[in-house]
Amino acid sequence: MRLVWVIAFTLLAGSAVVPGHAAADFSSNPISRFFSRSEQPLRSYRAYRRMHASTGNSAKYEAWLEAWTELRDGKFSYEIVAERGSDTTRSRVLRAVLSREQELINSGNAAKGDLTQANYEFAEGGRGADGAAFVQIKPRRSDVLLVDGRAVLNERGELMRVEGKLAKNPSFWTSLVNIVRRYARVGGVRVPVATETTAKMKFIGTAQMDVTYEYQTVNGRPIAVSALAPSAPGRSAAQSGSSGGGR
Repeated sequence: MRLVWVIAFTLLAGSAVVPGHAAADFSSNPISRFFSRSEQPLRSYRAYRRMHASTGNSAKYEAWLEAWTELRDGKFSYEIVAERGSDTTRSRVLRAVLSREQELINSGNAAKGDLTQANYEFAEGGRGADGAAFVQIKPRRSDVLLVDGRAVLNERGELMRVEGKLAKNPSFWTSLVNIVRRYARVGGVRVPVATETTAKMKFIGTAQMDVTYEYQTVNGRPIAVSALAPSAPGRSAAQSGSSGGGR
């Protein structure tokens, strides 16, 4: 279970915005608009993250974790402030995925999962009843950091969500890992705001992880945080596989 979620969750660690360079050999279509948008890059943020993991219909391995997360000067750090539920899931899954995300970003490898032409082939995929445009995304290599599925754009060509299955199953124990990653514009920057991941696991059934983000700052700009998020400490503590609990 730990391997499944640690690898699947690394999909959240890449760039949160679409690169602003123009696509070649495309006419005026959703793909062209998708790549020709001049997006402000996400350089830094501070966000309150809520994480929930469960397996099948059993509450035995269900757990919750809340943490302040921060990206500053290209480095990711986090501070766990609350957690409850299964000790096994909290330590081997929820804390582990935060540590894995920190490792991926701080080692400079996060770009391997970005939504770019270096990682994907793109094709038009039609439109939904609500006018949303679909762009099919096909990984250029078999990699657990990439998604085989589609990007969904609104009528202005802005990225709303990415959905599909992992291009490569993370282990023998999983037959399918699906992910839906939702985006919104916060402080003028497109950022991930929620992710739902499910996996079919041998001998266990379906496992699920849900993550939401609430931003306090984006690129140094203050963002209103709801009263549900506790007050942020003056400086977050970088942790790697911390065994400490909440406060």
